[in-house]
Amino acid sequence: MSYPNYDIIIVGTGPAGLGAAFHLVEHSPSLSILMVDREKICSGGLLNDCKQNYTFPIGFDVENWSKEEAERLLPLVEKWLQPVIKEKQNIEIYRRRAERLDTSLLDVRQAHVGTDRSLVLIRRLRDELSRRGVQFLLEREVTDVFDNASGTGIVISGTETVGGGKVIVAPGRKGFSFLQQVMERMGISYIDNVVDVGIRIETKHENYPIVNDYYDPKFLFPNNVRTFCTNSGHARVVLERYQGFTLVNGHALSEHQSGNNLVNFALLKTIGLKDPVRSGQQMAVFLARLANEIGGGMPLMQRVGDFRMGKRSSGDTFNEDLYDFPPSCQVTPGDLGLAVPAKIMRHLWEALKRLDTIVPGILHPSTIMYYPEIKMYANKPTFLDRHFRVSANVYMAGDGAGTSRGITGAWASGIRVSEGIQQRTDVDL
Repeated sequence: MSYPNYDIIIVGTGPAGLGAAFHLVEHSPSLSILMVDREKICSGGLLNDCKQNYTFPIGFDVENWSKEEAERLLPLVEKWLQPVIKEKQNIEIYRRRAERLDTSLLDVRQAHVGTDRSLVLIRRLRDELSRRGVQFLLEREVTDVFDNASGTGIVISGTETVGGGKVIVAPGRKGFSFLQQVMERMGISYIDNVVDVGIRIETKHENYPIVNDYYDPKFLFPNNVRTFCTNSGHARVVLERYQGFTLVNGHALSEHQSGNNLVNFALLKTIGLKDPVRSGQQMAVFLARLANEIGGGMPLMQRVGDFRMGKRSSGDTFNEDLYDFPPSCQVTPGDLGLAVPAKIMRHLWEALKRLDTIVPGILHPSTIMYYPEIKMYANKPTFLDRHFRVSANVYMAGDGAGTSRGITGAWASGIRVSEGIQQRTDVDL
């Protein structure tokens, strides 16, 4: 099958790709734009729960963003996503408790769509782009990107070539391996030494009542540990399948659905490796595969009560006594101490003890710790300019390229790319 050349090719239909596309069609409507994705529908964080944060630095890589730049673009993100901002109340008491423990509670403007309603949002966005002339090529996998003397473009399924004046590569977190391969083939240097490794906590709503006042409370603890992606209402822990391993994550349905009296959130430690370590991402892959190996091909889960007693969890410990709620995600009961590196587990446990003082109840014996939850978004290319350009005609943006850590930051990074394309008057599109 042959394809025409396009002015702009966008690899990935998540928030970064959508952010670039919307800005381009609004300010340069004559451009021909193609968006390509291996999934059958626009994907990324928009599809999974769709939690949005509109306060810097949440969701932004501070090495590439200033507060002023983020605040300039966040209203443009808000324009298209049309969020309903959640109200917060009664958080001062939690903030005071946190400060006494050398911990910070951030005040963040947030919105939440819910896994059950995210498809409605995605279809609205895709239909609007289609109406403005953007073409979509879904369920087709991009296997390479090129920018050389013979032209610029992409390769699909290893054989089909599509030419483009400019290519925006925004594959998201799951595309970290693809992004590395593209950078290595194109000779683009990159830094891959930062990764987030942690656990997902699941407990009853009554054990974490702060969510009544603050939907996704953002705590920053010592030792580079933080809470991330809190879900309540109808909340559940879910599996994320990658090539060769499986991680855990958390979702929640919208407020239109009845609740299940559960809360879950991630507790993540950011690890910055030093030379001569080559790849934080590969370290994370090894940790994930080790956990899956111990878990018989699945992630692990352990009750807090068992962890405190120094014994592994088993199927028998998930009973109707103290352990009075079933796990929302059936993975392998076991011992996290066998899988989580000791230093990481120590810092996570110290953070949990602080959190239990700030919000008493989180360390109830029935609370479940799932492992591994790992965020693969730290492939940071050497950018040629502030618009995330990596070669003459190729740009990289979003979580997979390390420019962002969430929906709003990824969308904003796509806007910055499109601004750079529009400003480059030396290239005739």
